[in-house]
Order: sequence, then structure tokens, then C-alpha cells
Amino acid sequence: MSPVLVLLVLIALGGAAWFTARRRAQALYTGRGSLKAMPNYHGLHMALWVVLPALIGWAIWNAIAPGLVYGAIMAHPAAQLLPAMDMERDAIISEALAAARNNGFGAFRPEAAALTGPVAEILARFTWIGAGLTLVLALAGGAFGYTRVTKDFPARTKVERGVLGLLLAASCVAIVTTLGIIGSLVFEAFIFFTHVSPIDFLFGTNWNPDPFAPINAELGKKLGAVPLFWGTLFIGAIIAMIVAVPLGLMSAIYLTQYASAGFRRWVKPALEILAGVPTVVYGYFAALTVAPLVRDFAASIGIPNPTTESALAAGLVMGVMIIPFVSSMADDSIAAVPQAMRDGSLAMGATKSETIRKVLIPAALPGIVAGVMLAISRAIGETMIVYMAAGAAARLSANPFDSMTTVTYQIARLLTGDGDFAHPATLSAFALGLVLFVVTLALNIVALRVVKRFREAYE
Repeated sequence: MSPVLVLLVLIALGGAAWFTARRRAQALYTGRGSLKAMPNYHGLHMALWVVLPALIGWAIWNAIAPGLVYGAIMAHPAAQLLPAMDMERDAIISEALAAARNNGFGAFRPEAAALTGPVAEILARFTWIGAGLTLVLALAGGAFGYTRVTKDFPARTKVERGVLGLLLAASCVAIVTTLGIIGSLVFEAFIFFTHVSPIDFLFGTNWNPDPFAPINAELGKKLGAVPLFWGTLFIGAIIAMIVAVPLGLMSAIYLTQYASAGFRRWVKPALEILAGVPTVVYGYFAALTVAPLVRDFAASIGIPNPTTESALAAGLVMGVMIIPFVSSMADDSIAAVPQAMRDGSLAMGATKSETIRKVLIPAALPGIVAGVMLAISRAIGETMIVYMAAGAAARLSANPFDSMTTVTYQIARLLTGDGDFAHPATLSAFALGLVLFVVTLALNIVALRVVKRFREAYE
């Protein structure tokens, strides 16, 4: 049974519960002050008791059902013919599960095809068990909520507390997710650093990970991440910012101070569309259009052996991609400066350009800095543009026409390869992710301190 169907059924049951409790509360109403809560709140209270326990039970069942299904499959007589090797056996079972969910299509191995029928029966059985348990929880919650429909029951208070709890749970999702990300990064990075010295990793200049190399003391000398850090800094924080900051800031100044209302109404949304373009599209644009142009330009100025993979091609396209982050934040910050400050500057004899340079920009500086920091964070975390235009060579070079690689490229390459996941070369991706997380956090802290330092309060 699909989650959408379960959700629709629970919504229907919640609506029926609301209607039933509301009618009962209306029947109990005998005059002003006879009920502690309005009938609508009694209906909402019963609806919450129908929907929430059922949803929680359905979520718990979906978490434990895969293990139960696997155990039932292994206990089936047809599973006795499966290979003894765990990886091969699990691959056949996964193929049979996919085929069972797809009406028998997709079972390419004979063993999986023979197992598809029993697996479909097991899936159907456990699906109906889960649906039955969910329905029982919904009915039990509804019965309890129905008993609460009395004259003295404070339904409004209970409903408001329940909604407050839901809002609190929703707000905690981001916190729990962040803690989970940090925990996974720290745990895997700790395993990595038991094999490789942090000094060798953070300050080594040779990056040549081999997930099939023997684990010994020499392994750390091949996992020096300085070239990756330099490539990320050079492409994302230097070249991209050279493009994005001037163009974004100047476009924001023009749109807020010089452009007509009609022109701004069309150009500002068009500019912000750049932020919604998929990064893979930017990657194709960088690889097929910008990179050949950069290569031809390098050849025209005498650069020996230019290639289509270069830091300059990736940085230019990345800078175009993050222009909306700078422009939008600067636009909003400049527009938020009180009109009285503009009028006062002009009244003192300053020109419009002087007012922009000496009044508006300093007053809007916190928002501009926040936009730049957000753009840098976005740039150093970009993957597809670098993957398709910058190359995989880890080198320390200040030549923008050289191919370079970044932290995000190597993370994607290491975690999608065929190497052993427990090998230190593969686990180095988590160490790189941890460093990237710390750098992004540091950028946000710097942005907050700058905003606090230059913040101006206007009445």
C-alpha cells in the first residue's frame, strides 16, 4: 500500500472524526458557558488523536518492516536454493524485491525470477499487516478522543499544545539532521585518522588516493589534501568571486538606483532565474561552450598545450551561477536603507554617485557581506561544474588555464568508485567533507561578526 494512499485514508478518517466530535459537542451545548471549548476545537482534538498515532505507527512499521521481510524471505523454502555468499545472496534478494514491486519485471537472474512470486506474497502480507496496525491505531486514537468530548474538557488548550508540539518537532528536524550529518562525518573521519596522520592529510601536497593500495605507513603520504584545498579556494573563492561580486553588486546598484520600475520588474526576476538553473546545465555550458573558448584564448596568448579543462572555465561559470546570491542580498539591503538618508545626502550637495558610495553602500554593508559569504559557501560546495569543466588533476598552481580539482569533486569520485568502502582512501572523503563543513561554518561565523560589527539601527 503506497504512502500516498495511507495518507489519504488517514485524512479522510481525520475529517470524519472532526465532524463526529463537532456534532457531539454541539449536542452538549446548552447555552453560554456550558462548554469549556468551542465545538470546532473538540473536532480538531479528536482528529489529531486519529491521525497522529496512526502516522507514528506507520512510520515505525516502515522502519522495522524491511528487516521482518528479509527474515521471512530467508525462512521461505525457496531461499534455501540461494548462494551461500552474503553479497551474492543479498543481490539476488534485492533483484527479487524490485521485480515483486514491479509486477514481475526486472528479474534478470533465474534465482531472482524463481524467488519473485514468494517475495510478492511476503510483501503483500506485511503490507496488509502494516495497514491493519495503522487502522487499529487510528480507531483506538479516535475512540479515546471521542471519550474526551465532554462539557468540562479543555479541548482548545489541548489542541494548541498539540500544535505547539508539532511546530517544535518540525523545528527540531533541521537540528537533528545537522547533528546526524556532523555525527556521521566525525565518526567516519575518526576511523580515517586512525590510519592516516592529520598532519599528513592537512599539510601534505601529494594527492593520489588508491582504494586498492595496501594499508601501511606510506599510505598517508599519498593523501595530502593541500592541492584540493587550493583548487577549491582558487576556483570557488577567487575566480568565481572576481566574477560574481562586481557584477552582482553593480547590478543591484543599477536596479535600485537607476533603473525604471518597469525595467526592474522584468530584469530582477530574470536575474534570479539564474539561481534556479540546475547545476548540471551550468556544467554542460562550461564544458561545451566556455571551456573551448578559454582554451582558444589561452592558445592565442601563447600558453603552451592548453586544454579544455581549466580552473578559469569552471570559475567563470561558477561566478555567473552565484551572481543572484550577491545581487539579491545587496539589492534588498540597499533598498532597505531609509529614504531620509538618501535625501539628506543629496540635500547636502552630494551627487548621486557620491551618495551611493559614501552613504548607501556603507549602510547596506552587513547585507552585502552576508550575500558574499553565502555566495562563497555556495561556490566552494559546487560539484557538477568542477566535475565537468575543471578536471581531476590535483596540483598546486596559480595558472588559471591549468586543470585543477576540488574537495567536492574528490568526494564524489571516491564515494562512487568501486573501491573498498572501509579503505582509508575511500574514508578520506569523509575527512574532506568534515573540513568543508568546518570551513563553511567559519565563513558563516565571520559573516555574523561582520554584520554585528557594522550593523546600523534605523528608526
